[in-house]
Amino acid sequence: MIAQLRTSVYSHVVTVPPGLVEEVARRFALLSDPTRLRIIDALLERDDITVSELAGVVGEAAPNVSQHLSRLLAADIVGRRRDGRTVRYSVADPTIRPLCDLVCQALVARGES
Repeated sequence: MIAQLRTSVYSHVVTVPPGLVEEVARRFALLSDPTRLRIIDALLERDDITVSELAGVVGEAAPNVSQHLSRLLAADIVGRRRDGRTVRYSVADPTIRPLCDLVCQALVARGES
């Protein structure tokens, strides 16, 4: 057992199997960028949004948002669909919302909001 987490916010023990430690580390590294977190937050709030719309919401240039989306796409965290000539993005990984909720609830419980 590499890691265990037990808090009042999350009641059961979570164990990271040794064979997944590297992948879990890569996932957390990908989610550690503030711009990517703002993009994910915007996608969770609005869903099905274009790069230009995302850029306006997160306050970044569209090419920068596009680069971050490429990384999130490669990790299957977000997905995209064509709508005519427009490409729309949304959160594809169903674990992202509960993970964000868990972290935010833990920070609020600690008084770090």
